[in-house]
Amino acid sequence: MSEVEARIRARLFEMQDLKYRDFTAKLTPTVPPERVIGVRTPALRKYAVELSRTADAAAFMALLPHLYQEENNLHAFLIERIADYDACVAALDAFLPYVDNWATCDSMSPKCLKKQLPRLIGEIRRWMASDQVYTVRFGMGMLMRHYLDEAFYPAYLDWVAALRSEEYYINMMISWFFATALAKQWDATLPYFESRRLDPWVHNKAIQKAVESYRIPEDRKILLRGQKIR
Repeated sequence: MSEVEARIRARLFEMQDLKYRDFTAKLTPTVPPERVIGVRTPALRKYAVELSRTADAAAFMALLPHLYQEENNLHAFLIERIADYDACVAALDAFLPYVDNWATCDSMSPKCLKKQLPRLIGEIRRWMASDQVYTVRFGMGMLMRHYLDEAFYPAYLDWVAALRSEEYYINMMISWFFATALAKQWDATLPYFESRRLDPWVHNKAIQKAVESYRIPEDRKILLRGQKIR
């Protein structure tokens, strides 16, 4: 273990909350429980701000793979603080293959990316074509976060609908994407359900999520319930 890694790990254990550790371990079953320290997210984000102002940040980010989930989350929060678009994408490309759980994946949303949407869409297409589960999930997450409002094009729905996977965490993100698309782009999205364009499990899970959403009116929820695959 390097001196930088030892310092950072010791700091993380100083912030350990054992009850939160047990809670987190249940939520991220892809991470062995012994690799969860138990640091609450606000404390971890605060530490990321502090660490980002030191030379230890770059040294730590070069130490892949990390052992603990909180080290991965800290790495994700350090990436969020990168202001330069190209440097941020490079950091993501280096880190994404080592992401091993949905929580680390979904918590990472660098602000600099949304300032370069015409460029980012190419990166998203590339990430979605990856053979790495959480790289694909991250790409879909960025598409959902940034391209279902003013930057929306109907072809983006085709990109996600074309994905087929046996991976639970990819299929859950496809469902989440289409549920969000129903809330934001109803007219463009409904035909994907009417024509059964999605995998049946994804189709039904997306409807479930949409029906649970407060953003979709009740009359549309009634219509969606009628589209479930029995």
